[in-house]
Amino acid sequence: MTSTIAAGTAPACPGFDPHPRTPKLRLPPLSCDAHHHIFGPYADYPMQAERSYTPPEATLADYRRMCQALGIERSVLVHPSIYGTDLASLLGTLAQCSDWMRGVAVVDQSVDDSTLALLDRAGVRGVRFNVLFKGGTPLAQARAIGARVARLGWHVQLLIDLAAHPSFHEDWKDFPAPLVIDHMGHMATANGVDAPGFQGMLRLLAEGRCWVKLSGAYRTSSLPHPYPDALAFVEALVKTNPERLVWGTDWPHPAVQLMPNDGDLADLVPVWLPGEDLRQQVLVRNPARLYGFD
Repeated sequence: MTSTIAAGTAPACPGFDPHPRTPKLRLPPLSCDAHHHIFGPYADYPMQAERSYTPPEATLADYRRMCQALGIERSVLVHPSIYGTDLASLLGTLAQCSDWMRGVAVVDQSVDDSTLALLDRAGVRGVRFNVLFKGGTPLAQARAIGARVARLGWHVQLLIDLAAHPSFHEDWKDFPAPLVIDHMGHMATANGVDAPGFQGMLRLLAEGRCWVKLSGAYRTSSLPHPYPDALAFVEALVKTNPERLVWGTDWPHPAVQLMPNDGDLADLVPVWLPGEDLRQQVLVRNPARLYGFD
């Protein structure tokens, strides 16, 4: 059972902007936000004690309001580290949104097959390994769990810093399940696109062994919006394999001190993905295939 902890034990986060601005360019119909979280209500879903940050509540009602402003019609709920492997929040949210939302869960090696089957029926399509924040499953369990979830047609999602993984291609090229890489590899832009870890991810992407989320530029950039130093990374990914890219808001932007307005983030879409067909590919067709939207 999860529990809350005393204020101040884990750093508090500022709140998301509750007034998302309508983007200048409307997203295509059936656009998918492939990466977001829900926090709370904490009376129903309390945070676990072992966590790296303390976010304010960001409820499903808040998220729906943001989606309406941006024109998002499909989404992927990523189970956040503040809940560890307690999936009550994930399952509760998916039960209310089964027609337009899929999920990515956090499990460990103790999960049984009946639980995996239940998660699959609920709309879960992958499992996440988060090594950057407390509450994640150890990366050492990824291969064994990946082999099990691959039988369900799921993927394994990684939140790692590619700067710390220079042999990324060699380490993951024979992984038993499809890989999805969070936030373009979560590597500081100062490392440059020639960094070995990023190049290793590009190799896996070119080989069709992984997918990459175009998201979280504010986590890696050293510059304010529109994060111009992240553009070279996006362009390298698009050039390598646009059929294996998805886009996400990372709403409500947890553990970020300067919260962006989601309208500003959506305005990056035509910059990162110039051309209507490319936007259809990344925002609609790719996530429909990866997450099994009908």
